[in-house]
Amino acid sequence: MRISTFFYTIKQGIINIFRNKWFSLASIATISACLFLFGLFFAVLMNVDSIVKTAQEGVSVTVFFDEGISQERIVEIGEMIDKRPEVAKKRFISAEEAWETFKVEYLGEYADGFTENPLADSASYEIYMNDVSMQPALVTYLEGVEGIRLVNRSEVTAASLTGINALIAYVSIGIIAILFAVSIFLISNTVTIGISVRKEEINIMKYIGATDFFTRSPFVIEGMLIGIVGALIPVGIIYVIYNHVIEYIMTEFASISNLLAFVSVETIFTQLLPISLIMGVGIGFLGSITTVRKHLKV
Repeated sequence: MRISTFFYTIKQGIINIFRNKWFSLASIATISACLFLFGLFFAVLMNVDSIVKTAQEGVSVTVFFDEGISQERIVEIGEMIDKRPEVAKKRFISAEEAWETFKVEYLGEYADGFTENPLADSASYEIYMNDVSMQPALVTYLEGVEGIRLVNRSEVTAASLTGINALIAYVSIGIIAILFAVSIFLISNTVTIGISVRKEEINIMKYIGATDFFTRSPFVIEGMLIGIVGALIPVGIIYVIYNHVIEYIMTEFASISNLLAFVSVETIFTQLLPISLIMGVGIGFLGSITTVRKHLKV
């Protein structure tokens, strides 16, 4: 493509937007509304995902060893555990540490009556996973390791967190699909009107030798520009709203902010901006390219 053709295409795309300004504004407003809803959902989703990941970090599998097991075998088991892809980290808890913790949490002053450690064979590994959904596979493996007599795990918690992750994924896909469909439909209508207005001009251009690319490009550019503008507006609004809402909650509801760690506005914005722009451009491109292929047949 020559430079002059490139700038002509951009210019015509901008002209098309202003030529059909009311329909263009309607498309921009609809895309903005759709992506605004998506942005709100995305912000909530990131915070829910952060809470779930924090909860996952506290879910562990604990393994206890056979009585009389050697320290060398415990070390070997630890090395085997480290090699598993499910494992993020592990922590060794000696029998003495387990007894000290038990005394503080459950016995208090009554612990003085014990002269020996009743948990002498209670050394263990606390194992934390990369993904809580990997727990069944890890537990199955650990139960088959020689030297391990017991594997404690929280099946209900793991299943609940896995279910929440799956639900978040399904809802995300559903909402994105609906927003795409609505926005593409409106951009298609806007581009169709633009083609109708310039139908005679386009026919003349085709008859004197203009290529399909040359006649179609301005309308594709029009759709993409509408998508970009429609994406930038809601991102800016969400940035302001989210920032103020988080500041308000942390100021007025300090107890909640102590329990929940909200994702920062910078983290939300740096991820939401490129996603929204890609969605906006994608919606504009798909809506316009399908329309011009359908209507520009001379």
